[in-house]
Amino acid sequence: MVAVHHRTTSVDGLEVFYREAGPADAPVLLLLHGYPSSSHMFRHLIPRLADRFRVIAPDHIGFGRSAAPSADEFAYTFDALAQTTQRFLEEVGVDRYTMYVHDYGAPIGWRLALANPDAVVGVISQNGNAYEEGFVAEFWEPSWADGIRRTPETRDALRPAISREVVEWQYSHGVPDPSRIDPDAWEHDIALLARPGQEDIQLDLFRDYITNRELYPAVHEWLRSSGVPVLAIWGRNDEIFAPAGAVAFANDVRDVRVELVDGGHFLLESHLDEVVSSIRNWLGAA
Repeated sequence: MVAVHHRTTSVDGLEVFYREAGPADAPVLLLLHGYPSSSHMFRHLIPRLADRFRVIAPDHIGFGRSAAPSADEFAYTFDALAQTTQRFLEEVGVDRYTMYVHDYGAPIGWRLALANPDAVVGVISQNGNAYEEGFVAEFWEPSWADGIRRTPETRDALRPAISREVVEWQYSHGVPDPSRIDPDAWEHDIALLARPGQEDIQLDLFRDYITNRELYPAVHEWLRSSGVPVLAIWGRNDEIFAPAGAVAFANDVRDVRVELVDGGHFLLESHLDEVVSSIRNWLGAA
């Protein structure tokens, strides 16, 4: 049985929780989670890849078991989350890695790459967007409206995204057989979202998401100039990030593999074996 360690480290006075497995001297695979989850979403993936990698999965500030200072005490922006992640990597002695990005993990990962282009040696994007083509317009319109207008009304329009119904939907939509999804996955997230202060934290990040679009031209240039290999493995039925976002990587990446799986947003909950097989095949061909 693979030993998965559950650790914390202090980053600029904030406790960052992370899961880690694999040999200390192995190549690093950095797992960056999305909303509304945490490193918990990688709980089954980590032991399956720890023979090849030193696998490290931190909880972003405000998520999971990491510190969650109030929105008055910490600026919940993607710039701030990326800066904390970079400092975390320095604390745990990581300077080169392949990154697996999902949802929010993607814009955090892109910022890491733009700040330290040579640090990233590979990208696995699992419904981790980098292209306008990836946005499902109906889902994203309230975020764009709030990011542009920033009124109490546009902010209120985003509150349903924190509800039990929408969190559960994020896990179940697009999955041909929803009974394959363990309800404990969304119950874990819902419990953490119920903590005091979480509503303001999440609404601040929803409002800031529009800044990620502004990074895309720089991300595309990095992908072209770095030659970094990319595996884009995507739940093709995702109603948040459309599969066109996976296909679009081929516009800028020379060494790209795109795989569309018959699943939704949280592919690891329904198609873990397929994702593991794809990653191992990709590694073997790399």
